[in-house]
Amino acid sequence: MNDNNPLHTAVSGTKSHNLFLLLRDAILSRRLSPGDKLPGELKLAEQYKVSRVTVRRAMDALRQAGLIARRPGVGTVVLEQPLEATVMTASVSNLLPNMLKMSQSSKVRLLEFSYVTPEAPIRQRLKLEDGEKTQRSVRVRQVEDRPFSYLTTHVPASIAHHYSESDLAHTPLFVLLEQSGVTIDHATQTISATLATQPEAEALEVAVGSPLLALTRVVYDQNGKGVEHLDALYRPDRYRFQIDLNRTGDEDSRYWEPLAGGNPEGGL
Repeated sequence: MNDNNPLHTAVSGTKSHNLFLLLRDAILSRRLSPGDKLPGELKLAEQYKVSRVTVRRAMDALRQAGLIARRPGVGTVVLEQPLEATVMTASVSNLLPNMLKMSQSSKVRLLEFSYVTPEAPIRQRLKLEDGEKTQRSVRVRQVEDRPFSYLTTHVPASIAHHYSESDLAHTPLFVLLEQSGVTIDHATQTISATLATQPEAEALEVAVGSPLLALTRVVYDQNGKGVEHLDALYRPDRYRFQIDLNRTGDEDSRYWEPLAGGNPEGGL
């Protein structure tokens, strides 16, 4: 099997829907370009260790979705796709305005609300005492009824007791923190990439193993106490990060630095 093949990745299970999602992701992310020829049914069946019936159903679904077409004398090819109508953009240097706009332009679906003893890395980042619990929530944000982010948050129980599950389902978390008496002072965050697991894939409507943008952010109050730990996953075809840069420095040592304030056209 060719490791450079853009379709080469893990498939969970043998259902045709999983293969459809996998191929759809490859097309929408442009790992498969318009005009590219897809392998034949037998080749795909061998590559993903599924039956030809499974492949045939997945291909039929791709054709019905307008993603591929059968060309006489050529085979099955990828069709040109319009860009997503809505792609959320986040200015990394303008956090709070981003969060406000995000809450106004998207809907949230609460999947989980519980109190847990967090794992050691989360406990350390939030500077919690041993045995101290957090309120753990899992939410999916949607725009135009299409999911684009999968958010897992931990808030110290002493703060989270001020709001309910219903509150979190209808009110942005940063608003609930402020209503709980928290004064947000600063935050640290890292951005990387990861692959979708089964729960994340189902919530974001992608195939297991699909690439996702990953953000981890820890928010602190004026006393340096951690008040929120966020692990956020984003579909790269529906979400992007933006960093506005300013050219600065002396003529012999000029460099780029983040522009304070940025452009608050999106949200985290």
